[in-house]
Amino acid sequence: MSQATDPASTESHKLPVRTLVAASIGNAVEWFDWTIYATFAVYFSSQFFDRSNSTLALIGTTSTYALAFFFRPLGGVVLGRLADLRGRRFAMLVTILLMAGGSLVIAVLPTYSAVGWLAPILLLLARIAQGLSLGGEVSNASAYLAEIAPPNRRGRYSSFFYISTGVALLAASLLGLLLTSTLSRPDLESYGWRIAFVVGGVLGLVGLWLRRSLTETEQFEENVEKAKATKNPLLRTLTHHPRSVLQLFGFTLLSTLCYYTFFSALTPYAVQFREAAGSDVFLALSIGTVVFIVLQYPMGACADRFGRKPQMLIWSAAFAVLTVPLSLLITDRPPLINLIVVFSVGLGLYAVFSSIAPAIMSEIFPTELRALGIGAWYNLTVALFGGTAPLLIAAFSGAGQPQLFFWYVTGGAVIAFLIILTLPETKGRVLT
Repeated sequence: MSQATDPASTESHKLPVRTLVAASIGNAVEWFDWTIYATFAVYFSSQFFDRSNSTLALIGTTSTYALAFFFRPLGGVVLGRLADLRGRRFAMLVTILLMAGGSLVIAVLPTYSAVGWLAPILLLLARIAQGLSLGGEVSNASAYLAEIAPPNRRGRYSSFFYISTGVALLAASLLGLLLTSTLSRPDLESYGWRIAFVVGGVLGLVGLWLRRSLTETEQFEENVEKAKATKNPLLRTLTHHPRSVLQLFGFTLLSTLCYYTFFSALTPYAVQFREAAGSDVFLALSIGTVVFIVLQYPMGACADRFGRKPQMLIWSAAFAVLTVPLSLLITDRPPLINLIVVFSVGLGLYAVFSSIAPAIMSEIFPTELRALGIGAWYNLTVALFGGTAPLLIAAFSGAGQPQLFFWYVTGGAVIAFLIILTLPETKGRVLT
């Protein structure tokens, strides 16, 4: 890859906010929809499965959630290759259409009592479409943000990706709070959950409308013939760019553990195994999420000024040192301040990396393989380590050894730190 850097440096620059929002809104819609599914599963499970056994109904609904998760790598490969051949804009329109369509389909699906086993089959198909969509969204939007950014501002542009994620998670939580506080449980089970999916679908259509005005990146236009001439592109990422694949695996391993530990696994752990007050946990998580959002742009700017590698080393080293001590703050019936410290520090540190994740992923692959390379190997790593994080923390806690999970995360941080040491510094690099 070229070592060239952009000669433009400190001249004034106006962020194309509408373009950045349009590029990032797909990720927001994706995570909004995935969050409301997890949040409202307890209410709509009896609508799609036999309500005579509520436990089996909930297991069926959560299994559908998990199965869709493992379609992400396939979506990353198929939609990533589509982006390399047909363009980032076209592929991003496909991903958000799949996600919005999946949400609207779920919102109007017939119930088990109406159509029997056709109901859960249709639910699974809608979730598979959303799983494929999410697999392609990360890689395609990351590539787009990186390719439209001036080389010396790529970190700033990339930060919008996880700003959208944080905002979506907050919005989904607030919608859940609003609906559960204004509707009775029978109403939530009957129709309330459908409102959440309608909102997700409408947000997706708004995102589709915004994305239709996006222009294709010059980087794609200049390299599309290379992409079309590339044979066996997935194999080529391994044979010609094995170091990039290994590096992507290393930092995605820790990034995934950070995300699913703090946004997913810690909440049931604190409530079920440490008897924390549910309201305290959600308040602490909300505060931590705000910290996460607020730090994205400043951290992106820091990486543009001081470099990606130092920032990534600080992130991985901090998690290697602090994960276990932070976990010790989640005592039996922990006070609110302890929970606020855990979520704010954990998500604040995660922002150090997430702010530049799209930039660094895009900088280690050439344009003709960029969307496919990210889509395939990022999503495979997420499927392996993200999907298992809640299961592992529950299993270790159930066995009376919850600390083993936090040592597991620490081990992931050490591996990431060692692999990050092999990264070249890509600050200001012109993409090839």
